[in-house]
Amino acid sequence: MTKAELVEAVAKATQLNKRVANEAVDATFENICRAIRKNKRFQVPGFGTFTVRSRKARKGKNPQTGAVMTIKASRTVGFKPAPDLKKSL
Repeated sequence: MTKAELVEAVAKATQLNKRVANEAVDATFENICRAIRKNKRFQVPGFGTFTVRSRKARKGKNPQTGAVMTIKASRTVGFKPAPDLKKSL
């Protein structure tokens, strides 16, 4: 599903116009991002949990030259689905 499809589905389900639905979707994702940055976690019961995960530095290869290089440590967002979501798949 694309963002445009999500906006259209929200507009249809809530009987809002697409502009208002788009603003609602944008605000929702903005607040989710803010919560993950602040609390390092965001949970939606019945759907799943987004958490900040740390990756260690590791060795890798440059695909163009084959030279060994070090990939620096970083942080990323991970998602763990709720048991209810797993069952429904």
